[in-house]
Formats: sequence, C-alpha cells, structure tokens
Amino acid sequence: MKKIALIPSYEPNEKLIDILSELSNNKFEIVLVNDGSNKKYDKIFNKCKKYCKYLSYEENHGKGYALKTGLKYIDDNYKDVIVITMDSDGQHTVKDAINLCNIVSKNDNTILLGKRLRSSKTPLRSRLGNAITRLAYRLSTGIDIYDTQTGLRAFKSDLIPFLLAVEGNRFEYEMNMILDAPKKKINLIEEVIETIYEDNNSGTHFNALRDSYLIYKEIIKFISSSVLSFVVDYILFVIGTFIFKSVIVSNIVARVISSTFNYSINRNVVFKDKGNIKNSIMKYYLLAIFILIVNTSLLHLLVNILGLNKYIIKIVIEVVLFTISYSIQKRFIFKD
Repeated sequence: MKKIALIPSYEPNEKLIDILSELSNNKFEIVLVNDGSNKKYDKIFNKCKKYCKYLSYEENHGKGYALKTGLKYIDDNYKDVIVITMDSDGQHTVKDAINLCNIVSKNDNTILLGKRLRSSKTPLRSRLGNAITRLAYRLSTGIDIYDTQTGLRAFKSDLIPFLLAVEGNRFEYEMNMILDAPKKKINLIEEVIETIYEDNNSGTHFNALRDSYLIYKEIIKFISSSVLSFVVDYILFVIGTFIFKSVIVSNIVARVISSTFNYSINRNVVFKDKGNIKNSIMKYYLLAIFILIVNTSLLHLLVNILGLNKYIIKIVIEVVLFTISYSIQKRFIFKD
C-alpha cells in the first residue's frame, strides 16, 4: 500500500527539510500542513515544497486542526493508503515510520501508536505529563496505553472519516482520538520507537496551561464537581453529627442530598450525557448506594471500632473512593 506521511508544522527549524528529504527517499508521499506560522518561516517552507504537497492557512489554529486539514486532503485525493502522522521537530525517525507502516499494513481497524520509553533524557515535564495522562486515560477507558501523547501514529485511510469526526483543534485532539477509538471498536496497539528529545524538548509549542486544560478538562470538571459535592456532603455530615448524634445516620443523610447534587452536575456539565436519563440515574444511584455502603462501613469500622478521628477518616475515605467513582461513571453511567 502507498504510504502517506502527514506532518503538521508550526514555526519549524531546518531539521524539517532533512526529515522530508529522507521520507521522500524512502518512497513516502508527504502532506505538510503549515499551521499559520509567522512569515519569517516561509524560507524553510519554500525549501520543503519540492518534497511534498504543501497546505497552509494564515492563522494558527492548533495541531488538531492541522491534522484534520491534512486528513481531509488525503481523504479527497487518495484511496486505500497507509497514513502516518509525524511531528516536525525531529522527535520521530523515518526508520520508525517505516516500521509502523509495515505493521499497520497487516492490521485492519487499528491505530498504531509509537511508544517512547522513559529514559534519563526524557524532560521532567514530559515524564510527569505522560504519567498523569496515562493514569487519566486508564481511569476513563480501562485500557492501558503507555504513551498517550505520542505524535507518531499509523492507520489505514478507511479510518479517516472517524478521525475527522473527533473533537478538538489543539493538542487535546490526539488524546480525544484514543478516547473515542475504543467506543468505535477501533483497536489501539503500541510499538516501541526511539525516544528523542532535542534540546530538552525546547521546540515544542505545547502551552502548559491552555493545552493541559484542554486535555484534562473532563477530569478537571469531575474533580471540581466532586470537591463541591464533598463540601456539601461534609458540611451536612458535620451538622448531622450534632443533630442526630450518630455517625451512620449523619453520613446517610448527607450522602443522599449531596449525591443528588452531584448527579445533576456530572450529567449536565462534566460528561454532558445525552443518553436516557432514567437509565443513567438508575445506574448512578446503584453506584451511589454501593459507595455509601462502603463509605459507611469503613467509617463505622475505623471510627466506632478502631477509635480514629471521624473528621480526618471521612476525608481519607472520600479520596480513595473518588478514583473508583470516576472510572465507573465515565465508562458505564455517562458513556453516551
């Protein structure tokens, strides 16, 4: 099958020319998308044009938008090809691109991810970012992907309609891609690639605040919802201990009120679920009952039997159950 290398690029350095030259020598057709770079980079792009189909627009829209622009062009002009996406900063080798294309040629309905193993040369923020995103992805899908942020990805062109429908225009697009793939029964597999970080990854255009929010916004919203619901629950719990003189009764009353509040926020704001409300509310309250039983049992054991501080233990138990609750709500309750 013909191999197409799709490269989104924003204000690249001269290494891009060498990458395109090597790809061309290895019989790749190349689609290069200039994501609204400053005019002073035209000199580099002009040197690249002899190796590729060059697409550009004036305003910077983000990596996801650039990838979709290239995918749309490929979908309109090619049939039955293998597409590999690569970064323009030299983090990916042509050797790895060839290997991934060969593997995915034997796998239908598959997105093949280039897996960068952690090393001493990996910048701290990249190690931290990958660790957090790996955990967030596992909680959301139940699938273990080691390198969720890799830009080296190969797939057959029949997946392009799905990829064009994935939401996001910046770095969150690549995360949304692997979040949506399991829902469509698309396989995700990984292959080890060389780990390269030039100049401590100084060439990245990742905006720590903006792009981290876009990638993690669902979990950030869930944490905010949980914290707010916990505040409601905790205040009602404390008040209840004075009114009812019972840890168990106070915990039940507080949880019934706070869970109703939490369901409304999670359905309408966090997950924006459009499914059947009767179905989701039934599942939610089954989960709430389960969490309540576990929560109350642990409180009774640790406070009434072991004599630990009820206010501190309440916080510890809530933190532990938070992870379980997010994973179940994401995967089974608000999956629509």
